[in-house]
Amino acid sequence: MGIRLDHATVSGKFSLDGEVHEVDNNLWVVGDDTQCVVIDAPHDADVARELVAGREVLAILATHAHDDHVRVAPQLSDAVGAPLHLHPADLPVWELTHPARQPDGLLVDRQLFSVGRLHLRVIHTPGHTPGSVCFYCPDLGTVFTGDTLFAGGPGATGRSFSDFDTITASIRDHLLTLPQATKVHPGHGPGTTIGEVIPHFDEWVARGY
Repeated sequence: MGIRLDHATVSGKFSLDGEVHEVDNNLWVVGDDTQCVVIDAPHDADVARELVAGREVLAILATHAHDDHVRVAPQLSDAVGAPLHLHPADLPVWELTHPARQPDGLLVDRQLFSVGRLHLRVIHTPGHTPGSVCFYCPDLGTVFTGDTLFAGGPGATGRSFSDFDTITASIRDHLLTLPQATKVHPGHGPGTTIGEVIPHFDEWVARGY
């Protein structure tokens, strides 16, 4: 079976602390020709279903519970018959968007998901939110970082549920230890590699964002 990494960019709103922003989100589908997992469910369930293209969806994996990453998660879960997984520390954030629907499974650090020949490992990286996680796929040499790590620095802090010192510790201790050739696929914008990030980390810490 051929390994597949499918991607789309979808647009919608992010809302928190009384503010609303227009955002573009990356949507990732990882698997082979028969099975896949969906990483995040932002804005448009139909686009996600197009990327799935009739394959069996084993899970919908949320990097964190901000509404721009899970807005259509229940809808997509019902449409494709797949369980939704979220780290339990993000349940208070999740309930801001979906108070009447709980996730089907709770992620734990170092948990493994298998999709055909691929394996994804959960890395708990709190800071952007308490339950933020990344999904590391050594078979693809890729880590899906949600809003924890971008080409330009750490994900945003300064809002409810976030903390700058925590996110930089997560990046330093759990992401910069990955092989330097590892591709970083974030929740928004272009990617980078761990090797490209390392020389700038101290600058980001010093600037404070």
